[in-house]
Amino acid sequence: MAVDAVAVTAEFAPEGLRGRQEARFVESLAAEEAAGRLLALKGRTAALIVVGLFLFVFAPFPDVLFYELLLALFVVAGFARMGVEQLGLFRWWQPYAQTALDFALLAFTLVVPNPLADVGLPPQFAIRSGNFVYFYIMLAGLAFAYQPKQVLWGGITGAIAWAVAVAWVISRPDTILEMPSDQGLGPMLGAMLQPTFVDINMPIRDIVVFLIVASLLALVVSRSRRSVLRQASLERERGNLARYFPPTTVDRLASQDTALAQVREQDVAVLFADLVGFTRWAERHAPHEVITMLREVHARLEEIVFQNQGTLDKFIGDGLMATFGTPDPGPRDVVNAVACVKTIVQEFAAWNVRRQSRGKAPIQIAVGLHYGPVVVGSIGTDRRLEFAVLGDTVNVASRLEALTRELGCSALISSAVAEAVSEQAPDEASSILAGFVHRGAVSLKGREQQVEVLAYG
Repeated sequence: MAVDAVAVTAEFAPEGLRGRQEARFVESLAAEEAAGRLLALKGRTAALIVVGLFLFVFAPFPDVLFYELLLALFVVAGFARMGVEQLGLFRWWQPYAQTALDFALLAFTLVVPNPLADVGLPPQFAIRSGNFVYFYIMLAGLAFAYQPKQVLWGGITGAIAWAVAVAWVISRPDTILEMPSDQGLGPMLGAMLQPTFVDINMPIRDIVVFLIVASLLALVVSRSRRSVLRQASLERERGNLARYFPPTTVDRLASQDTALAQVREQDVAVLFADLVGFTRWAERHAPHEVITMLREVHARLEEIVFQNQGTLDKFIGDGLMATFGTPDPGPRDVVNAVACVKTIVQEFAAWNVRRQSRGKAPIQIAVGLHYGPVVVGSIGTDRRLEFAVLGDTVNVASRLEALTRELGCSALISSAVAEAVSEQAPDEASSILAGFVHRGAVSLKGREQQVEVLAYG
């Protein structure tokens, strides 16, 4: 496995999710909206049940039967729409139609006289009795669907339904609209005490306040929806970062808008790991066994890299490329890189013991590590960015990994790595480099200058 430059794709798209990820996100949001509608149905049904019990206690019989029938219609209408959705027949306009129907039915319930009552109150009395408060209960239930347009639609249709109901009431010939203010206080109070008197200012006030509350509630729902979208997008970006960087680095990167935007040169330890003879092994095994093996190998390598504060740049076939010191260099990057090399070799040796105990063939790993200057940063466009690690250091690390076959070892590190370990941890250098054997200068394919190497395993 050899590469001259490896660019690791990390799509940090500021304008949102794209492709299949965007489709999955939209599906998740639609599922949440459906769950919101179900919750709204449950809340609506519970509220109607409470109102129904309240009416049974305080409304006389048989007057209460009329109101209970209307409440039952509300419940049936809600479950009918949910049933249509469960059957896969849901259409975007159905919640809006349901909302308009609910407010129309509520207005009818409040102003139409009860036909079962022996002595019913005139419809004018409903305008002045404060029954309009029930409209707010219906409006509040619309917030569960996370749709500000639906809340605003509820405010508009509720206002229209009540305006139509009021217009029907004041059009009745027995409605009293004007008070005889020029005849003194007594006639004015007498007119107000008439059951058919309507103060037109009250329903106008109710409608205006209702529209204001609906607008404010729509703004709150809109802000909540944007917050959910923003948090989901941030979590998606964090998840994307977590595929490449150790967990301790993800939080810092997620909080910085331009953490990777600046292309710069810095010293980085670059590690390549690859399975030896995997092509021949795959030839003798079924495809599902090959995939299973790759997933297990990748999982082990990923865990070891992250445990040693490395950055997983990319899985490359049956191996990977990792860096230590990206996106920002640290005081023990090379120390961590060497520890990662030793852990990989030791972990795979232990894994082979377990594999052989189960009658399986051993898996040989090859690792190459070099330390030196590279160019790092995000390259590309606003629509697609790549976190790239480029330079001769990358090439040397890749060539060292390939050279392990010829030298008969599991891992090779350059003398530059050993020197950097002595600089970063002078008191620990001997123990950190324990087990590494100096193998002299070697020539690397495509490179004129030789490299001093140390072998391990």
